[in-house]
Formats: sequence, C-alpha cells, structure tokens
Amino acid sequence: MATVESGLRAYIGSFTSAGGPGLTTAAVDPESGALTPLHSTDAVPNPSYLAPSRDGRYLYAVSETPDGAAAAFALTSGGPELLAPAVPVRGADPTHLTLAAGRLVTANYSSGSVSTLPVRADGTLTGPATVLAHEGSGPRTDRQEGPHAHAVRPDPSGRWLLSVDLGTDSVRSCTLAADGALTVRAETRLRPGSGPRHLAFHPRGDLAYVIHELAPMVTVCRWDAGAGALTPVGETRLLPDGAAPDGTFPSGLVVSPDGRFAWAANRGHDSLSVLALDGAAAALVTTVPCGGHWPRDLALHPGGRHLYAANERSGDVTWFTVDPATGIPARTGSVAVPAASCVVFA
Repeated sequence: MATVESGLRAYIGSFTSAGGPGLTTAAVDPESGALTPLHSTDAVPNPSYLAPSRDGRYLYAVSETPDGAAAAFALTSGGPELLAPAVPVRGADPTHLTLAAGRLVTANYSSGSVSTLPVRADGTLTGPATVLAHEGSGPRTDRQEGPHAHAVRPDPSGRWLLSVDLGTDSVRSCTLAADGALTVRAETRLRPGSGPRHLAFHPRGDLAYVIHELAPMVTVCRWDAGAGALTPVGETRLLPDGAAPDGTFPSGLVVSPDGRFAWAANRGHDSLSVLALDGAAAALVTTVPCGGHWPRDLALHPGGRHLYAANERSGDVTWFTVDPATGIPARTGSVAVPAASCVVFA
C-alpha cells in the first residue's frame, strides 16, 4: 500500500443521493489555504460526515442512509481506499461520528440513538454495533416528535462522550465501557424547542458551546470533567439585530485554537457569525456572507488561519482568511463540490 504524500490534505464529504461525488480529496495550499481537488470516490453512499484517525493513517465516514452504516478508508497517495465493506451501525441516518477509546461512535439522527463499533489495529471496523437509544421529545411536533441524536463528541479529558440531541433539547454525558456500552450519567436540558445540533469545547476544556438548529443561538456552558456536568450559563444570538429568525437553521460551530473566537454557520441566512469569547461570555461581533447557499458545516484549518464553509445547496466549499485581531473572515476563494456536507483535514 502506498504512503501518504507530504502536505496537508482536505477531505470533503457530500451527499451522493443529491449528485455529490462522495468523498473528495483536495490539496491545501499552505499559504492561501486554497483547495485543489485531486480525486473522489463514491465507494460509500452519502459520506456526509468524516473523522480522521489521530495518526492520520485512516479516515472514517458515516453512510447517512436509512439503513445506516460507517466505513473505514486508508489514506494513501492515490486517495482514500475503502478497507472493507461498510459496517451497519444499527441506527438510521447517522449524521456525525467520532473516535474514542478504540471505538467509532456515531450519532444516528432518525433513530435517535448513538452506536459504537470496535476499531481493529489495522483500522478496519467490525460489528455488531452496540447501541444506546435516546428517549424523549420536544415541543416542536414537526421536528421533535422523538429523539434525534445529531452529534457525539469526546470531552477534552477523554473520560466522557457527549451526545447532542435535537429532538429532546438536551445533551447527555456518557461513559464508554470496554465492551462498547454507553451509559448516560447526566442529561443537561437546554431551552425547549431550540433543537441543539453540535457542540464544541474551548481549548481550556472548561467551557462548551452548543449551537442550536431550531433557534439561531449558541448556549455557553461550563464543563466539569470530574462530574461530567454541563451547566448552561448564557445564550448568544447568532443573527444581527433586526434579522428575523424564521428560515434560519444554524449548523456548524468551531472555536479558534487560542480560544478568542468562535464561528457559526447559518443556513437560510447563509452567513457566518463571528463570536468574541471572553471568559464565560460570547458576544456577536458581526456576520459575513458564507459565499454560497446552505452552509451545512464549518471547518478550521489546523493552523487557525483559514475557515472553510461546506455550502450544500450551492454545491461548493468556500474558504476565508481570518483576521487574527478581529476574528472576521474574508472570503478568498471557492471550489465546486456538489452537495458538499463537511470538510476535515489530515
């Protein structure tokens, strides 16, 4: 098997069911942050969210379909190579995934569950999946008739997994056993009807930011890694004064490596919100156009200099250069990727 060429690569997920190429590999210019597509593969349907291994040798993808699966790729000089057939996660429409304690963990939106799959030493996945079913609902009967797990993320201490559920307006703090079983130790209730979608930690590890899909806001929470306790301490609106929230569905959220800024993507409003972080406070600085339509996810270059928006409905990935003093991103380029859904780096 060939080895990975030197230089950072971007991996772009997309919806094959909407005409996307699947998994696209792009070279990253070290100065400008510009992306140059190199190749793509549709070996897995709807690889809408991706996660690289810590050592950069493997890439994992959900297959966001009603049957629900996850797949492992080897990162080679010729592009990602599917290691084995995708493994069922025993959940419907997995939308997010992460790696933790030798397991691949997926958040399954339609079934409202979280699944874990063992990861072998050679990077391959095996089953059967161990499943934790969420319970509950929310006041929005059109979107919250039941649980809808939308993201799962390990905390900085590595002791906890946090699952974010749009349908129940809550975040669950879970422990992961050696056999893959997840146990809910605490559940934090957030604003009813807000539809929490994703979560990002401050680099210090003591704060977490939850972005909501059904209300244009971010909730700032204190995080106690000893107790696994997430405590809301404030909310920040993502739209400028006078902007109507109807038709806006926030999606992705990233925090700068120095912890001074955060950025949020707003579908419908088609903007990126710039937040200034100060202690437990988050203040809206401004919004800028996302450079396309329906930004489904955001990614930050590992160096923190460039921000990337995966614009699903306009079919492109737009990149921005971030002003280090103000945090305000300036659009510097874009590349066509039909039905783009996420960007990761390895």
